[in-house]
Amino acid sequence: MGTSLILTLPEIILSIAALALMMVAAYAGDRAARLSTWLAIGAFLVAALVTPGVFDLGGVAFDGLFIADSFAAFSKIIVYLAAAVALVAASGWFARDGGYRTEYPVLILLSAVGMGMMVSAGDLLTLYIGLELQSLAAYVLASFQRQDERSAEAGLKYFVLGALASGILLYGVSLLYGFTGSTVFADVAAGLARDGISTGELFGIVFVLAGIAFKVSAVPFHMWTPDVYEGAPTPVAAFFASAPKVAAMALLTRVAISAMGPATFEWRQIVIFMALASTVLGGVAAIGQANIKRLLAYSSINNVGFALIGLAAATRDGVASVLFYMAVYVVMTLGSFLVVLRMRDAEGRPVETIASLSGLSRTRPLLAAAMALFMFSLAGIPPLMGFWPKFFVFSAAVEAGLTWLAAVGIATSVIGAYYYLKIIKVMYFDDPAPAYERSPARTEGLLIAAAALFVSPLGYFLIAPLGAMTQNAAGALF
Repeated sequence: MGTSLILTLPEIILSIAALALMMVAAYAGDRAARLSTWLAIGAFLVAALVTPGVFDLGGVAFDGLFIADSFAAFSKIIVYLAAAVALVAASGWFARDGGYRTEYPVLILLSAVGMGMMVSAGDLLTLYIGLELQSLAAYVLASFQRQDERSAEAGLKYFVLGALASGILLYGVSLLYGFTGSTVFADVAAGLARDGISTGELFGIVFVLAGIAFKVSAVPFHMWTPDVYEGAPTPVAAFFASAPKVAAMALLTRVAISAMGPATFEWRQIVIFMALASTVLGGVAAIGQANIKRLLAYSSINNVGFALIGLAAATRDGVASVLFYMAVYVVMTLGSFLVVLRMRDAEGRPVETIASLSGLSRTRPLLAAAMALFMFSLAGIPPLMGFWPKFFVFSAAVEAGLTWLAAVGIATSVIGAYYYLKIIKVMYFDDPAPAYERSPARTEGLLIAAAALFVSPLGYFLIAPLGAMTQNAAGALF
């Protein structure tokens, strides 16, 4: 039991922090909101720092329910850092718009505890509990601005569709348990390998993958994403597009490789379909968007499709490419949303239209340059950092004999390049729109600069160490 508790130390730290800040909220009220935010950020940094040490101990906790390995450690560090950045963004945004309450960092912490359980899940029940803990906090976050009709609608849509996806997932779990006799990933894999894949087991695999696909916004389970991103407060949308996306993709990867390894042929067909549909629909549907948050929502669907191409390879290089892709994707997406957070008119009201970016290169040249870097990088244009994740997932697909899939992925990435370049065209070639208000938040400015440097050619210095870490993390599943 003692070893098991040590292996869950990051989750324990975040849980204690959430409970402590809940008490602060009860006694100090919203006056302590800013202090609570920075304490939560500190808790995330501490959890990220102890995670590698926990991995060094390594092993399985609670009789296989929880796994502490390099795969989980890498994913958790990305999740915790992304959540911390999203909290920094939220503090400044809500401070100006009002409605910020001490409960906000508590919800982010509890969501992160769920995400930690997701990436370390070694059992179908642990998977479900972690996913539901993350989701329940997310439903509240989406509707955090209760007086805003769009936010309330986003929360309701997310809750209803999320409940449906959870039911589908739980039904798949019950089928796999019924036909394999266990919920532990290793035993499920053994059950699938024992007598071949039966019809009941196949249905279980389909339902489990469908439930998890909802969380990563893969087509055809993407329908909630544009509406929720648009309606939710912008810092919440930034959070949804980063940390939970990494956790859900890591969970999908572990389930596919560890629990469903003997059924690779079967689940690969499903993943290939979701990858192709996500890259095509995410690219085409984004073209006609006039709202920058909806465009970034379709961008996230598009990028998930590319990551799924790496998963379809079902090899160590394929899993490493998925982790590399999600690490770089998080930086590009958070950087883009941090720029969106600065889109405010002269009266300080948030602006979300793409048209308001017109001529930004003349009114706010540095902000336009940062946004251009993020857009070029998301499009996968060399020599920016965003080129390498796509290169690695396509290489993994080719090595696994899926050359046609890589070719289709390359073709669909051209579609995505159109709407990213459209943003750059609006900023640099259209007549200037009314200038944005200058933001006093220096911390956000520093984060934008850091993200821009990461995706710039200077990020090349990080490719080798990041590639080595992803290879090491992927090795834990093989």
